[in-house]
This record gives sequence, C-alpha cells and structure tokens, in this order.
Amino acid sequence: MTDTTTFEATTVERRSFDDASVADTFRRVATAAPFVYGLTNYIAANLSANVLLAAGAGPAIGAGADWPTAFPAGAGGVWINTATVMSNDLDTVATVARTAHAAGTPWVLDPVANGAGATEYDAFVRSLLDHRPTIIRGNASELIALAGGDALGKGVETTADSVDAVPHITDLAARTGAIVAVSGPIDYITDGRRVVAIGGGDVRLTQVTGAGCSLGALNAAVAAVADDPFDAAVAAHAAYARAAETAAARLGPRGGSGSFATALVDGLWELAN
Repeated sequence: MTDTTTFEATTVERRSFDDASVADTFRRVATAAPFVYGLTNYIAANLSANVLLAAGAGPAIGAGADWPTAFPAGAGGVWINTATVMSNDLDTVATVARTAHAAGTPWVLDPVANGAGATEYDAFVRSLLDHRPTIIRGNASELIALAGGDALGKGVETTADSVDAVPHITDLAARTGAIVAVSGPIDYITDGRRVVAIGGGDVRLTQVTGAGCSLGALNAAVAAVADDPFDAAVAAHAAYARAAETAAARLGPRGGSGSFATALVDGLWELAN
C-alpha cells in the first residue's frame, strides 16, 4: 500500500515492505545470490557481511592482492564505505570506484563522517563522485555536506534530521545522476524527481555499531539484482526497517543493543526466506 504527501512542493510517496513490488525486489537477492564486493571499516565489516549473507548475497570485503581491480568488474554490486581509509589507502579506494564504474557494476557510496570537519578527507569523498556512484547512502549531516550545505556532523553521528536533508539530497541526486538515500527516523530516497519515504525501524539501530554501514552493503546487494537502482534503494531501506521492527517485537523494550544486532540479522533472513 502506498500513500502520498507533499513536502516543500515535492510529492513524497510513502512505501513499505508491505508493498508487493518492494518485497519482490528484495527477495530477488536470495534467488540470484549475487556476489557483492565492498570496502568498509573494520568496525562494520562483520555486521555488513552477516547482513549480506542473511539477505542471500555472497560477500567479499577488503583489498587483498588484486581484489580492487578484479572484484569490482566481476561483482554484481559494490559498496564503498569511505571510513575504509582507516585501513586502505586513498588510491585503493579510488581504484575500486573507478573499476566499478568502468565495468558498469552498480556501486554504492557511503560517505561516513563527511562534513565532520576533516577537510582533506571530505575532499577525497567528493572526488569519488567523479566515478558516478549508482546509489549514495548516508545520514543527514553527511549528505547535506556532500550536497554543499552546512551540516557539521559530530564524528560519524548526524546533527540534522533526515527530513531536513530532503531538499539537499534531491539536488545532489539531480546533479550526480545517483539515487540518494538518507537514513533517520524516516528514510528518504530520491532520484532528483521522485521522493519516497520509508518509516518504521527502531531506535536501537542507532545503538548498534555498523548498522548504517551495513545498510549501504544491503543497497549494493539489491542493486545487483533490481531492474532500477531507485527500486533497489527503496527495497533495501524498507527491508531493513521491517527487519528492525521484527527484531524489536521479538526482544521487547528491554532487549539490549547486542541482542538487537543479532535479531536484526535474523529478521533480514526471515524476510529473504
């Protein structure tokens, strides 16, 4: 079921995992079992891999040997979490982005901590836009800053609300040709013309290290099998929100963040199967 509202002269369509087309798009991952390659920070790697496996994808994470040149060309989808610069040099990260774009492999840019005050890092993140990411996913502060706005993040955490980012991500999508998705109490996804809102989820997503990073990985998995990257982003975010709701219902209000992370992965597995 869908409904629409109007936000600052932009029509926003509300979608959820209850929409048959959304669920079908997500479940293509389990059917096709795409190979998904990613660079991410070591803190988020374990949860990201488990999220991909739960959805039905086959992950590889890291930059061993010739992976940065071989894997992006052969993968179904690629994601780059820019906090990977903690353990990989900038040239390696750029090589993965460049190779994915040249091969026509859909790839996801997750600009972690962009706009938090590290100017050289922010400049590098912006340079990755030259390699035409298929989907850009982040929190409100990260994406407002990437779009050229003023939204100083607090490290990797946002100081802005996702709804405040809608005009900025719409502009960013129009300028880059990417699908842009902002996470928050309500997630918003846009291609520069259409805007979809995904509600739901659970506040404990903000208390699990790597939860947002893993959503970037999930976007890459769905983009590997979807006919349209916009539909991929909508399905990935809707599935993640529903899995979080399932986890919350299973644990109740006293379930802690550690148990929630496990229940989130279980929830995704149940949606995929």
